[in-house]
Amino acid sequence: MDVLITGAGGFIGTHLVRDQLRRGRRVTAIDVNVGSLEAVSGEGRLRVVEADFGDDRRVDPHLAGQQICFHLASRHLETGASEQEYREVNVEGAARLTRRCHAAGVGRFVHCSSVGVFGDAPPKPADETTKPAPEIGYERTKLAGEQTVLAYGRAVGYPVVVIRPAWVYGPGCPRTRKLYHSLANGTFFYVGDGTNLRHPIFIDDMLEGFELAANHPNAVGEVFIMAGPNPVELRRLVENMASLIGRKPPRMRLPRPVVWTGAWILERLFGVIGRNAPFSTRSLKFFSGDAAFSTEKARRLLGFVPRVDLEEGLRRTLSDLPHQGGLPSASK
Repeated sequence: MDVLITGAGGFIGTHLVRDQLRRGRRVTAIDVNVGSLEAVSGEGRLRVVEADFGDDRRVDPHLAGQQICFHLASRHLETGASEQEYREVNVEGAARLTRRCHAAGVGRFVHCSSVGVFGDAPPKPADETTKPAPEIGYERTKLAGEQTVLAYGRAVGYPVVVIRPAWVYGPGCPRTRKLYHSLANGTFFYVGDGTNLRHPIFIDDMLEGFELAANHPNAVGEVFIMAGPNPVELRRLVENMASLIGRKPPRMRLPRPVVWTGAWILERLFGVIGRNAPFSTRSLKFFSGDAAFSTEKARRLLGFVPRVDLEEGLRRTLSDLPHQGGLPSASK
């Protein structure tokens, strides 16, 4: 099987490239930054294309003969980007790529969306029938993007699948690495009381979700939430991580309005110099948003069953940190 992966240089994309190679596939990996793929660059079944997925001239010659396109690339971390800039990539760019893949004969289009389309505090557990309530440009354009590619697929009979991952973590996850570092150096603080729910999914379970979306006959034309075995209170997650690295659990708590104001100011200051803020109103959503999800539809139609519990996943993520520079010494 020949597969194409956009956003292949990101955390999830890099793991997906390696997983598809392990399954014996020939992989075309596309991203504007492919440095994370250097470790597998010598693999004979891997073709790396350093390009924007919207670049027809550079990407389209690689579409013919592909059985699957995994579309992971999106605009998502740029705090200074306008909503129109988000829309150009996450909606218009995704729609154009879907049409280009169809025209080239790519067998199935797997579009990676996000549970962020539900906004900050959807009903618990949210499922695919829950009404989305996006609040920021990234969330609104991810919802519009999935709606656009699904509508195209249904109109012309092209096999499109949409998946909405929850928080994906594992070895190489930058958010988990930052969390471990902030706990190690004593700078972590809660936004509020830390009782908000997060719903993690370990990368291995997410890869199995991608595989089912790409190959199961029941997946076509559907939207699936992909989340781990159980949601967890943020403070329980943080306490578990602190215990694994031998640190005391944090105690500091700050009110959400105070942190939001600080994040908003940081975004504006860093925007002046053309850089992304180290902490933003979007990253604040992870620490203060509240969500849990049902994966019953994916289980019923695809046989999707997440198997890696949180403790095992955090331990496996931690074991990889020495390859990323390790942890800092505890603050004095």
